[in-house]
Amino acid sequence: MINLLLNIHIFFYKRSPKKEIIEIDVEHWKEILQWEGSYPEIIKKLLLYKPEFRNLFYYRLGGIRIFSAVMHKIAPPLPTLYIWTENIGPGLFIQHGFATVIAAKKIGKHCFVNQQVTIGYNGNYAPIIGDNVTITCGAKVIGNVKVGNNVKVGANAVVIKDVPDNVTVVGVPAYIVKRGDKRVNEKL
Repeated sequence: MINLLLNIHIFFYKRSPKKEIIEIDVEHWKEILQWEGSYPEIIKKLLLYKPEFRNLFYYRLGGIRIFSAVMHKIAPPLPTLYIWTENIGPGLFIQHGFATVIAAKKIGKHCFVNQQVTIGYNGNYAPIIGDNVTITCGAKVIGNVKVGNNVKVGANAVVIKDVPDNVTVVGVPAYIVKRGDKRVNEKL
């Protein structure tokens, strides 16, 4: 029975206009989790064991309402993970998405988000997140800010100003502690 239900997921995935993006997501998850397998087996495994992936998968499928109503009951998404971003690049990985809000204006490719992260609005303004960004547990990225490419946002950091490329930021408010491979202590 479970295999039949997962095959229904595969049916919709194969017909989705976002099929290629879903495949890049799957490859990124597979790489990070160090799982072996091929399509569609790896997608089925992710759907079975990773509710965070289910949230992303359903987000990618978009407005297929009948599918969503039925599948959410069978393979429910993580109820405390909210994805309210219109434009998310391929390869988003969400680890332990508990109590996480992803409400950016845009998120680039191959990003990594931990639990209890808030990427959100300040008034009418939402962040833009670059490519290859890691936002670790408890971090907040709020308002009209741009987070550059290849950035790491440390645990519980609060980002309220633009962050340049290739840095690591920590603290409240966030400041730069690493630029490339060099340790620094710089304000944003």
